[in-house]
Parts: sequence; C-alpha cells; structure tokens
Amino acid sequence: MKANAPKRKVFQDAVDLLGMPEVENAPAFNGTTMIPVEKIVPFHNHPFRLYEGERLDDMVESIKAHGILIPVIVQKVADKYEMLAGHNRWNAGKIAGIKEIPAIIKENLTEREAYVYVIETNMLQRSFDDLLPSEKAAVLAERYEKVMCQGRRNDILEEIAKLNGVDAPETCGHDVHRSKSRDSIGEDYGMTGRNIARYMRLNQTTEQIKEMVDTGTMAMVTAVELSYLSEEEQKQVCTVLDECGGKIKNTQAVELHNAAGSLTEDMVKSILVGEVKEKPVSDSKMFAQIKKKYFKGKSTEEVLEVLEQALASWFAGEGDVDV
Repeated sequence: MKANAPKRKVFQDAVDLLGMPEVENAPAFNGTTMIPVEKIVPFHNHPFRLYEGERLDDMVESIKAHGILIPVIVQKVADKYEMLAGHNRWNAGKIAGIKEIPAIIKENLTEREAYVYVIETNMLQRSFDDLLPSEKAAVLAERYEKVMCQGRRNDILEEIAKLNGVDAPETCGHDVHRSKSRDSIGEDYGMTGRNIARYMRLNQTTEQIKEMVDTGTMAMVTAVELSYLSEEEQKQVCTVLDECGGKIKNTQAVELHNAAGSLTEDMVKSILVGEVKEKPVSDSKMFAQIKKKYFKGKSTEEVLEVLEQALASWFAGEGDVDV
C-alpha cells in the first residue's frame, strides 16, 4: 500500500466507525457476538494514539444516533477479550454509554498474526504522513517482518478487506518477500533505507522514550542510540532524566550506547549529570552571608572592625569574643 494512496471509503468511511443508518446492500457479518464493553481490554502493545477532540466527539455522537455497524475484532485472553481492531469504536462506544459491542472473536492467533490485525486495520483509517514517529515505527517494523508476505498474513488482509468492503491489497509470495529490503520499503513511503532503519530502531525503545520523541523533547538520532540499551537500562536513563529534569545530548547517548550491557544507575548518572560539585562561594557573597546572619543593622565598617577583633582574639587564644 502506498503511503499517499487515497483513503479507502466504506459506507462513507464507516471503517472509521462514525456510524450511519442501515444502507442498501450493506454486507452482513457472520460470527458476530455481542460482548460487554467492560469485558474488553486494549491490545497489550497497541502503538496508536486514540482519537481526541472533534474527531472523537463526532464518533460519539454518531454512535449515539446509529450504533456501531462494523464489529470490532478481539481475541480471548483469560476471562477477558483483548482488542485487535476497533479501539476507537470501543472507546467512543463507552463514552456514548453503550453496554455491549458487536465483535468477531479470533482464537489461537500467534503474536505476529494478532499484530497484523492491529496495524493493518489502523492503516485503513490513517494517513502514514499524519502518524507520530512512534506510530510510523510500529507500522514500518510490522511491514518489514517476514510475516509481511507469508500466506497467513495474506489471509488476514483479505479478511480485513472483506469485513470493511474494500479490495484486498496485493499480496506476495515467500520468495518475493525474502528479497524485500529496507530500501524497497522506503520507496513506498518516500524514505531512504537508512531512515527506515532508524524508525525500526525507535520501535525497540520503551514507551517513555517513544513519547519523548513524539513530543519533540528527544531527537530521533538520540533515541536510536538508546535503542541498543536493554529495557532496564533504558528505564534507568529515563529515571535519571526525570530526576534532573534535563535533556540528553546525542554525545551522551552515544556514550551510553557504548556502555550498553554494563550500565549501572551510578554510571548513567555520571554520564548524564556528571560529578556533582559544590559551587564555590565568592568572597563578596560569603561576606554578605555573614553580615546578614550575624550583623544585621550594622555598617560594613562596624562588621569589619568586629571581625578583625574576633580573629585577633581567636588566633591569640583568648577564647570567646564579645560581639
């Protein structure tokens, strides 16, 4: 799918689940089950931000008026159902006050198969160019995986297309996929293979680091360096950054990268904060502090006279000085 391909239209963009009245020739969905909304939990590694603002408000109002037409897709997890496709429908439905939601229940999915549902159904609704860096990273990483062109993934894409009333995307065989490189994926998105690699490294960072990149408080190249740290080491870095309230320089990130695998909290602090040294107090500042503490209301000349007497007595061993 090309990054700038026109957004697919389903029931006048019903795939966005803005909802609408029943229409003629609308497809029927077999195997749909009504599930209580409180029985559903978000996908454990959902990389996309939920709708906010006007888009969410429009979805809520439409669901209030027409309900949810296209079922969500979930998988059974213990006594709950984990959302695969339809996080925004579910969220808007809860706000709208609905108690049950139509759902298609999937079973025995591998982690990769579940992730295909999450990524591909979201990309039916969103423009790649509008995604946050962390969201782009998730999309590109999924599409680079070997599952991208395996038969099972093709089956999933065809199912999603049928569910949403669109043509299935072109699929490819195993041999074609094996030659798929970062450069060729980059061509689909107007990016170089090197940029694709950076986004895939970003996908290996913690949620806090991704959020910092999304908000612009951390540079992409810095996050790439940190991606080579273990998850625990990345958390240590974030903890120190939170404590000192500072930003991380790329040179510091490179130093952390070079020490990956052997970092301790003290090492992280040393690299990010440096040795904490007491700031020297100037003579004038010291005199001002002494005057304020011990000689309130006295002139500088009076203070100097008393200090001279006190020092003379001290060094002469005369004991206490009457100030």
